[in-house]
Amino acid sequence: MRLTHGMAVWTMVGCTALWSMAGVVTRHLDRAQGFEVTFWRSLFTVVSLLIILPLWKGQGIWRSLPWRNPYFWISGVCWSIMFTAFMVGLTLTTVANVLITMAVAPFLTALLSWGFLKARLPLRTWVAIMLAGAGIAWMYGSQLTMNDPNFLIGTLVALCVPLAAGVQWTFLQKSQSKGPIDLVPSVLLGAVISSLLMLPVSWPFQASAHDVGLLAMLGLFQLAIPCVLSVICARVLQAPEVSLLGMLEVVFGITLAWWGANEAPQMSVLLGGSLVLGALLMNQWLGWRQNNV
Repeated sequence: MRLTHGMAVWTMVGCTALWSMAGVVTRHLDRAQGFEVTFWRSLFTVVSLLIILPLWKGQGIWRSLPWRNPYFWISGVCWSIMFTAFMVGLTLTTVANVLITMAVAPFLTALLSWGFLKARLPLRTWVAIMLAGAGIAWMYGSQLTMNDPNFLIGTLVALCVPLAAGVQWTFLQKSQSKGPIDLVPSVLLGAVISSLLMLPVSWPFQASAHDVGLLAMLGLFQLAIPCVLSVICARVLQAPEVSLLGMLEVVFGITLAWWGANEAPQMSVLLGGSLVLGALLMNQWLGWRQNNV
């Protein structure tokens, strides 16, 4: 599957919308908490991909897995960190805190892309990163004044997500420069690793049937489908561009948690989020205009 640049941008927007479901759905769980939430979501991601990948690529996909390729394992480990840290972070602090912390990903991705790939980023991307950074700082500063006992540990756990994402998108782009390699199955590898790591610390299970149903939905629609699509998009888009588009999850996620779980953000969060969204729109519009001149 090969996308045009425009198709890849809109597909990534759809991916961020699906990713943003996690916060609001987690707030409607009955009894599942902490590590168990991560285990069930990762397990159902594994089940979903075991069905999706053969239907899409045929049964031969299992014989063609690049077991000896280091990029396959790096990507799988990064996915496992992102899957695990995100859900654990959501159980420790608010949706807004987790998503705001995740929004540092473009800075980390741009630095990694510049350092490892020697990529020359256009001025518009650097300007967008700086504007988005100002919005993030504005939002994050407001959260420091809140009396949240789990704020620090929740923030540190959530910080693992943008760190892994920066490595993920950078090395995914680097892998494509070495020759065509299909890293879509690395999403499955990441889900398997996450499930195995979370199983011992999740026992005994406390989730109700209602909880398991919601987490199964997240496994399919919030992880399996958008993560596979994002890997395909990363073949077309630059690593910092993928990371910038991923920041839309901040806006979508906070809005959904506000609407669906009554987690009302502060005004500074709304204003900062608007600045982040404006930076993204500016970067994409200028890129589209440049490509069509």
